[in-house]
This record gives sequence, structure tokens and C-alpha cells, in this order.
Amino acid sequence: MMSELSDIAKQALMQPQEAMLETKRKKNSLNISIPKETSFQENRIPLTPLSVALLVNNGHQVLVESGAGVAANFTDREYSDQGAKIVYDKKEVFQSDIIIKIAPPTFEEIALMKTGQVLLSALQMSSLKADFLHALMKKKVTALSFEYLRDEGNVLSVVRAMSEIVGATSVLIAAEYLSNVFEGKGLMLGGITGVPPTEIVIIGAGTVGEYAARTSIALGAEVKVFDSSVFKLRRLQNNIGSRIFTSVIQPNVLQKALRSCDVAIGALRAKHGFSPCIVSDTTVSKMKPHSVIIDVSIDQGGCFETSHVTNHTEPTFRKHDVIHYCVPNIASRVARTATYALTNIFTPILLDIGEKGGIMNVIWENPGVRNAIYLYQGQLTNTDLAERFNIPHKDLDLLIVSNR
Repeated sequence: MMSELSDIAKQALMQPQEAMLETKRKKNSLNISIPKETSFQENRIPLTPLSVALLVNNGHQVLVESGAGVAANFTDREYSDQGAKIVYDKKEVFQSDIIIKIAPPTFEEIALMKTGQVLLSALQMSSLKADFLHALMKKKVTALSFEYLRDEGNVLSVVRAMSEIVGATSVLIAAEYLSNVFEGKGLMLGGITGVPPTEIVIIGAGTVGEYAARTSIALGAEVKVFDSSVFKLRRLQNNIGSRIFTSVIQPNVLQKALRSCDVAIGALRAKHGFSPCIVSDTTVSKMKPHSVIIDVSIDQGGCFETSHVTNHTEPTFRKHDVIHYCVPNIASRVARTATYALTNIFTPILLDIGEKGGIMNVIWENPGVRNAIYLYQGQLTNTDLAERFNIPHKDLDLLIVSNR
């Protein structure tokens, strides 16, 4: 989606500006709802109690469905004490002007929504169906996808924050499964004086790979990072500020590293579709007994041929005597930390919507928010979705101009 105004929209703006200058900037009192997540093992919540207090102190009403924060260890009492209204009726919680949640709403939840609402949630492109879009379009919803939100530095803010958490957490998970408690090899991840350090191979030099490398180095492990992009490898080394082993993905070099490592972390991402499967079944069979694979890319199919999706209840399986951890939603394992990261992103946006008199003005003035809009008043505005599902779409900039 375009982050800058289209040429046609710019031409429209070359008309006399008096009408634009008279646009109402009256501060709005927002009515915001936080439903309880029903998605399997989704433990995060978009706003903390203190963020709710900030919104309430700015004149906004916040409704929280009872139990919404329990999985992240935030109680109804904590939200109530900060000014939230605790709601026990799911139908009531979906009647607010703004709905903010983590997972996309289910069809049952969409049925409870009213016409013209604003929805802030994930989109989850990998599992998205056309019926979902049509259901929201019928409700004339303005919908924003967390995955496409950009900050002032043009960084995908939510994706970056969750990737930092997942990268660091994946190493801590590996440390658990190397221990005797989880029937691992009995190794301490890292090393001590006189004992060779643990060897960790990281496939992928993006944000997940960078934070996995940072955590591994901090624990004293020996780290090797592979990626097909020399640019990403160079950026990772510069960001870390330490010279570590890096290599482009060459089968012989990667296979040698995997055969000797104690932990392998798969952190390759694809912009569209599935992540590339880099490591074959044969290569996994030659890894050390009781070594650990953390396949962070499993939500895009995984980059190990032996991987298949697991969950937080049964997170691992063994194949070729190698422990595989393939849970898609690792951030929910540390839901409270993830919630703090998310609330830092979402709260300023909600305050901005109130200060600037509505979502339309925020979309107009904030390219990062505009980039995340995929439905505007029921009109599909995302060209990728339009092409994927063969649904007619409208230019978001022109829709905004016509409504100003």
C-alpha cells in the first residue's frame, strides 16, 4: 500500500485550500473496546491498564471484556481501577466505535459488529480468506492491519517489536531444551572458563536473527549466522558491533555448521507466501543427538524439512533424535512483555485519533498509519489483497480527499 499520496490525490489538493483549512480539528471522545481473545493460545492483549488510564484521563471511554487480560496476568480489577468499564456481554463489547484486538475477529465476532466501526487488529495474510474481507466490507468497516503499521523511521513497528521478542526468546527456549530437565543434552547454553562454548547456527539475518545472535553472544555462545543477503549480514554485524561468523547460504558450509552445532534457529522470512525450505531431512539426520531446532519460520512453512507446527501445550517433537520446537506464536509465550511492547505502539495512535478529530485525519496526516489501512468505510484499498482475491479496490488517497 502507498505510504505517500498518489499523484491524482495531489492534483486534487491543488484546488483552493480554504475548505481544507476549515476542516474540523475538534477533539473527539473515543469509545474503545478490547474484546477477550478467542484465537487458540493467543495470550496477548493490546493495551495495559496504565495505557487505559492514559486514555481515560484524556476523556475517552474504554470497555474491556471480562478476562481479556488474564492470560497476560492483567486482572479485571487492574483495568477497572484505571477507569475501564468491565463488560461481561460479548455483544456489548463489539458495539464501540473502535475495536482493538490482537487476532483478526472471527465471523461470529464480525456478526456482532455494527456498521461503520474502526477495527485495529492483525490481518494474518497467510491464513486470510476472501470471505473475511467481504464480511467486513458489508459492515462498512475501516480496518487497520498491525502488520503494516510503520513508525517515523518507516520501520514496521509491530513486526519489529515482535521480532525482537521472538529472536531473544528463541535462544532462551533453546537453553531450556538443552538441559536435562527437558531430556536434552545437559548443556548450559553459553560456556564457562575451560569448557568449550555452545555452538548456535542462526539461519536468517533479519530482526529475529539479529536478536537471537545478540542474546546468544551475551550468554557466551559461539554464533554462526547464514543468510542469502550480504547486505543483511553486514547490517547485522554493524548493529551488533561485534565480528561474528557470517556466511551466505552455501549448502556445504551450512551443512558442516549444522552437523557440529548444538542449536539451530530458523529465522528466514518471505515477503509473500512460504519461507524457503533450506535444511533437508538428510542434513537434520546428521545433526548431533539431542541438539535443538527452533523453527521460528514455521508460520510460513518452516525452513527445516523435518518441521511441522506444534503449540504451547505440546511444543516439541523429536525426529532423528533432534528436538524440534515449532510453535508459530512464540511472542504469546511471554505475553506480558509482548503486551507492553504493543501498548507502546497502539496507545499514541488512539490518542492521536482523539486529538485530531477522527481516524480520517490521522490517515491523512500519518503515512505510517495510512500504510496499514486495508479497508476504508467498507471499500478495499489494499492492492495486494485486491489482486490476490480478485476484488475491486479504490485508491485510499482519493477516498480521503472526497470525504474532506
